[in-house]
Amino acid sequence: MLKAIFYPWKTVFSMSCIFTCLFLCSQYSAVDTNPLSVYVMQPLWNRIVKIVPLWIAPNLLTFSGFLMILINYFLLSFYDWDYTASGASPGIVPTWVWLFGACTTFCAYALDSIDGKHARRTQSSSPLGELFDHGLDSWATSIFILSYFSICSRDNGKTGISVHTMYISLSIVLLNFMFSHWEKYNTGVLFLPWGYDLSQVTLIAMYLVTAAVGVEVWHKPFLFGYYITDILVILLIGCSIFLSLPQTLYNIHKAHLKKTLKKDSLYEGLLPLVSPVLLFALLTIWVILSPCDILAKQTRLFLWMVGVVFSNVICRVIICQMSDTRSEAFHWLLFPLALVIYAAVTGLLGKNEEMALTIFTTLATAAHVHYGVWVISWIPFEFIFGIYRLLSY
Repeated sequence: MLKAIFYPWKTVFSMSCIFTCLFLCSQYSAVDTNPLSVYVMQPLWNRIVKIVPLWIAPNLLTFSGFLMILINYFLLSFYDWDYTASGASPGIVPTWVWLFGACTTFCAYALDSIDGKHARRTQSSSPLGELFDHGLDSWATSIFILSYFSICSRDNGKTGISVHTMYISLSIVLLNFMFSHWEKYNTGVLFLPWGYDLSQVTLIAMYLVTAAVGVEVWHKPFLFGYYITDILVILLIGCSIFLSLPQTLYNIHKAHLKKTLKKDSLYEGLLPLVSPVLLFALLTIWVILSPCDILAKQTRLFLWMVGVVFSNVICRVIICQMSDTRSEAFHWLLFPLALVIYAAVTGLLGKNEEMALTIFTTLATAAHVHYGVWVISWIPFEFIFGIYRLLSY
């Protein structure tokens, strides 16, 4: 009964049926047109993948990269929980932490880029590997951004970016990720966003520059009185609104003209967007109407919660997209979130709003981890990722 509440669509589809559909229907199709990726990074990855031992399973590479991202995030959280160490108190974060961030970010970037190449090299490609990769990517996307904010620091009255800018930036990045998979849900083709490679290279460079000259470099006017961090935020928002989204809509329109859309009706095509849109609508209401200004008081915790809930929502879309099954309209996590937000903005929680956020974030994170383990538990033994090696080598 409890699982039926947590995973309502399980009462409609058996997981064995879902994964049967996944194997029969899923065929990975991706298009990468980014010059940085095609002409610079891909040749580098083709060289690096050759040094990976053949007995290592591709999913070990994927999971190792994700662990590196997590370790870097928790390390930065230890030194800079409230995003002030780089602004009000520069020097609190040791130089080696920034170097470690550059190293782990590059390694995670490399591992995420070569896992598929290694799978094809060892003839171990499978839809489950794709699911594992994209599922972790949906969570890692937010963690990258939250780590980046430690370089920028929050607004201290002179420099830094405001907590509301942090929330908007994170939301835009996550929505871009969602649109990419919504595009594949409708067209069957994943058009890789240009921003991914550029953002990874930029983040690595910023870690290295910070380690070399200190965080002060980001708090000096760079161009026409604007700081580098301000310019990056403007580019992020501008590219998302005027480049990524129009490109997604164009690709879907082109598929419609060619009559290759996977969904027959506008309703079915838009269905995966319902839960993500409701999620960000609810979160924005909480940010604007919070009596205690929850985003300012618990910035890191709130943004972590945003990333976790989004990842859980989008993972369902990815599974439906890969197994060619119907997307659910309302994600179950939206209901407890809506209750918490209602109690907060109406004053029912009073001074306990921060405690409510902590409890909900903890439960949401536990539910997300449990969901990942639960999905993997339905996978046949020979495909379980815990083996982490190819027995044939």
